[in-house]
Amino acid sequence: MGLVPESYFSNSKNILNLYFVKVSWGWTIVLLLPFIYYSNLYKKSHTFVLRRLMSLVVATLIWYTCTETFFYIEDITGSCYESDAMQGIHGDITTKAACKKAGFIWEGFDISGHSFILTYSSLVIVQEIVPMLNIPQSDRNIRLECLYIALNAIVAIWIWMFGCTSVYFHDIIDKILGTLCGILGWYMTYVVWYPMPFSPGLPPQEKQHA
Repeated sequence: MGLVPESYFSNSKNILNLYFVKVSWGWTIVLLLPFIYYSNLYKKSHTFVLRRLMSLVVATLIWYTCTETFFYIEDITGSCYESDAMQGIHGDITTKAACKKAGFIWEGFDISGHSFILTYSSLVIVQEIVPMLNIPQSDRNIRLECLYIALNAIVAIWIWMFGCTSVYFHDIIDKILGTLCGILGWYMTYVVWYPMPFSPGLPPQEKQHA
């Protein structure tokens, strides 16, 4: 018996996992794309807005590269078994997808994609909603306010589900590595690269007054 009792959120088929976490990068992009556009419009520079939107292209490349790398690592380190008891190995099946399709169990080094994407998405969203603190009230509109509220709500969901993942799923090393990858992706862009001239740049930091 585990130290933490089972709950609704210990079932991977819970509604937040199925309809939010499983497509978490989609939610992040759908909400951040219009928010970055509208939150930077008050600068009156379309070139600046375009540069800022490129940050989502970079973030998507990081998301895709990391998740595909996690899948590859799990494939090359794993084996296909007939049951959880690790009996009846199928050496002719070499990928997790093929193993699952055949109705068997795949066991490999599974870096937590949930820990990665929930960490990375939360850090990127929080970094990008900073402009709302700097935009004059006269330059705000209902669309921007609604997007801001929705992004705060989605971050709250990501944090909650990160906690559930930490408690109920994956081994500790899998979760640590996934979380570190998320932090590293944010750090190398927003802290190291984006302050430089040839980059998507950072969200406006200066306090503006109406």
